[in-house]
Amino acid sequence: MNQLPRNISSLEVAEMVGREHRSVMRDIRTINYHLGGEHKTVQSYFIESTYTNAQNKELPCFLLTKKGCELYGTRMTGEKGTQFAVKYIERFNAMEQHINQQVPTDPVELALQTSLKNYQDIKGIKEEVSFLKDSMRIDGRQEYALKEQGKAKVLQELGGYGSLAYEKLSRKVFAKLWGDFKRHFILPRSMDLPKARFNEGVKFIEIWRPDTTLAIDIQAANKQAQFKLVE
Repeated sequence: MNQLPRNISSLEVAEMVGREHRSVMRDIRTINYHLGGEHKTVQSYFIESTYTNAQNKELPCFLLTKKGCELYGTRMTGEKGTQFAVKYIERFNAMEQHINQQVPTDPVELALQTSLKNYQDIKGIKEEVSFLKDSMRIDGRQEYALKEQGKAKVLQELGGYGSLAYEKLSRKVFAKLWGDFKRHFILPRSMDLPKARFNEGVKFIEIWRPDTTLAIDIQAANKQAQFKLVE
């Protein structure tokens, strides 16, 4: 009887969700970054592997465990998220049925396998709870605090609400701040910051400054306002 694989490859996931494989790989690498790069934790969700393409070239991919599929599924909402959940659930159910057909008849071996499975299940639950505590996104109060801090920082850099720089450049400076924030923390949206990195987010905004070009534009706008007052 052919043995079913115990994990799902990122190639299969790409086909399931209707995305390019490189996009799925990028998503998984981002999640791994949020996991903190700890090998043991990452391996319980995503396992680095390779595959051979049509040109006989070996390329990187990931193998997703059941937990990895569940975690990846949290990035999708609506119809696509539901369809992916159904597909990976059916796939893992098929794997489990196949494994169950191979159950040993020896009572000692069966008892050992049952004990091992219970141990692995308990260990997996503990790891998952620990991961969720660290990787779930910031809550509403933390999001509000970051937005307010960002607003105060932009006002400080522009010279306040009444400045000409605020009138002309506020939208551009806000976009720059949150764009830099997303790039630094590798986020699709600025408020997707993991809860465990909230203090890092606060520190980033605290020390953030506009780049040289933007700083020159701000300075020029406020100088223009001073000239007008003198006139």
